[in-house]
Amino acid sequence: MPERETLERAREDAREGKLPSTQAGEFVKEEMDHIREGKHGARSTKQAIAIGLSKARSAGVKLPPPKKGKTSEATREKAERDLSKGQRPAKKKSAKRSRAVERALQREGHSAASHASLSKQAKQAARQRGSASRKQVAKKAARTRQGRASHG
Repeated sequence: MPERETLERAREDAREGKLPSTQAGEFVKEEMDHIREGKHGARSTKQAIAIGLSKARSAGVKLPPPKKGKTSEATREKAERDLSKGQRPAKKKSAKRSRAVERALQREGHSAASHASLSKQAKQAARQRGSASRKQVAKKAARTRQGRASHG
């Protein structure tokens, strides 16, 4: 179950009209914090991000599943399940299953949340998106920085 602060931050993002991916970012951040503080590990940065996104969908963030061909069919189906689960009222989680998942993740490493591996993952994801998309994001970031400079 996500921490109360994470849920509140995500709800605040939703109230402010921010995109679902921004709301989901709060859950991914929480996951990275858990790995860093040693609560559990992850096999890879990709897995850590996937866990965060899954929690976000289950918590009711309207984040669409990845498009066909972007990931495996099983991942897409899991994302669809999480999304529909998030739209229904919460049911009690299986304690036995939660413990099993937690113990399996505790056996994994903690370098998945390191700054180096996060940076590597971000660069890799950006490279896959293409130069036009990167340019668009860079322009948006520059506009955001400009706005902050005039307010600060």
